[in-house]
Amino acid sequence: MFADSAFFAKTYREAFDLLRETRDYLAYCQTRDLAPRGAAERLCFSRESTRLTARLTDIMAWLFVQKAVAVGEMSADEAAEERHRLLRRDVCLDDTAATNDGLPRGLLSLLGRSHALYLRIARLDELMARAAA
Repeated sequence: MFADSAFFAKTYREAFDLLRETRDYLAYCQTRDLAPRGAAERLCFSRESTRLTARLTDIMAWLFVQKAVAVGEMSADEAAEERHRLLRRDVCLDDTAATNDGLPRGLLSLLGRSHALYLRIARLDELMARAAA
């Protein structure tokens, strides 16, 4: 079972650490990084920080579902239902911010790492859905 594996533990820890780092960045650093920027750049920052939050929310929700399967609170078939799969793929897979030089380096780093993690989780989600079908 995936949620019982060392790979899951490592992935969960990575996601949780990224979530915590994002929280700290948005709570403490965004003001500093946004102060010298214009309205259009602040709007772009807001859009991309929302995308970042959506990615991490989806990732953590998916990982929690896998944990529920591992402890017997949910069946693998139930976990494969559409409502338990990754949501907002169109928003979360969009990586246009990676080419935006106007965003602060801190946000770009978080966006890049969250995108890479989301891609890995999306592949696992697809594999598990196919296995349950």
